[in-house]
Amino acid sequence: MTVRLSQKEAGAYYTPNDVVSALVSWAVRRDGDRMLDPSCGDGRFLVEHSNSVGIEQDPVSAHVAITRAPAALVHEGDFFQWAEATAERFECTAGNPPFIRYQTFKGAVRARALALCAAQGATFSGLASSWAPFLVATAGLLKPGGRMAFVVPAEIGHAPYAAPLLEYLVAHFKRVQLVAVREKLFPDLSEDCWLLYTEGFGGTTDHIAFTVLDRFAWSARPPKQAEKIPLSEWRENWNRRLRPYLLPASIRDAYRTIAGDPGSHRLSSFASVGIGYVSGDNGFFHLRPSEAKRWKIPTAYLHPTVRTGRMLAQRSITPTTVAAWQKADEPVMLLRLQRGQEISPSVRRYLDSSAGQEARQGYKCRNREPWYAVPDVQVPDFIMSYMAGRSANLVQNSAGVTCTNTVHGVRVRDRTLATKLLPGWGTPLSQLSCELEGHPLGGGMLKLEPREAGRLLFAPSGAITPASASALEEGISIMQRWRHYGG
Repeated sequence: MTVRLSQKEAGAYYTPNDVVSALVSWAVRRDGDRMLDPSCGDGRFLVEHSNSVGIEQDPVSAHVAITRAPAALVHEGDFFQWAEATAERFECTAGNPPFIRYQTFKGAVRARALALCAAQGATFSGLASSWAPFLVATAGLLKPGGRMAFVVPAEIGHAPYAAPLLEYLVAHFKRVQLVAVREKLFPDLSEDCWLLYTEGFGGTTDHIAFTVLDRFAWSARPPKQAEKIPLSEWRENWNRRLRPYLLPASIRDAYRTIAGDPGSHRLSSFASVGIGYVSGDNGFFHLRPSEAKRWKIPTAYLHPTVRTGRMLAQRSITPTTVAAWQKADEPVMLLRLQRGQEISPSVRRYLDSSAGQEARQGYKCRNREPWYAVPDVQVPDFIMSYMAGRSANLVQNSAGVTCTNTVHGVRVRDRTLATKLLPGWGTPLSQLSCELEGHPLGGGMLKLEPREAGRLLFAPSGAITPASASALEEGISIMQRWRHYGG
């Protein structure tokens, strides 16, 4: 019996026909050009050019592609295995690589993919999603002078593993152009998508051509209007990210001028940012005051905690804040036990309850000793939201609370700098910095990983002129529109 992979397993989100037509129209220059689609799905790219080869892992989709494009040659199976074995080379490639996250892109397929890319000079981390290795492996099957035209996730503008991909492309093609499209190409998919065009395989380039469009419009060639981004600027000024280039040059220049002020600093220069603890069973380890009272758990074993970013509405968490949580009987008291600690009889009864028996079977709990000692419980100086809507929050921890991994803990190293610069949080500079250093998550949300938060820019008030403040405000609005905040 043929078993079809789920859409999520296959990473299959089929490309609109006008996008397919535009990409193939540019990639194919002559009827005799041999075209490859490394993840052909139902064959919609193959239909556009009969002299094509398609690879598809899902057997049902492969059968549809064979029926739909009878003139094409369709191979069913793993693309990376096929690419490793084939001696065929192509004038062009076009397609929509599968958007498979690293969590499900694993095992032998992943190992084979990364080894194949490494042999071609592109080294990806263990967190790379499948589409980036797909593009490198596909490029390696081109003839000299060959071309690629692909739909790519907008992650190419910010993901850490996009940097080695782009470095590979500029080192192996005479031209690399990315077209950023704000309006979704896939209306039913939370993922934003851009278009990638490369040509002249075997050559190199010293810049990336970058075009910003509000919406896609069919064209047989990439837009002529494109900003030439020098590789040195991309690497040195923007941490090998393309997202900042969604902004006009005037706004980027204002931000860079502030960053270059001698008094400006990145957050990582005076503080460290890390995730909070992972309890292993939030329902068991986080008690309501009424539950702690019922179990007669002494306060010495309990520590107030921030469980979600929704608790960061104020500029400071004070003892009064914690008292309000407790009065509302919210589950904000972490059962904080340590290895070798003497445990009271009442706490032991709670650990041996039915809920405790269930909690100790969870993956995190059963793989630590003792199972009830939650590791990495810290008391940070500030707490920062991990995900945000309009803007991220940074809250001073004046009550000595701890926090879970749904938020970030910020520990200050240089208190003099922190006292001088952190009052600038919430200004247009810090808000735009969050937009530029963070990344969109889908649904309009903004996400800040710890390494991204460490790059947040802080400046003394004298470094920001009225003109630059106005430019920063405009930049915030632009970046929020690109992540679809508010609609």
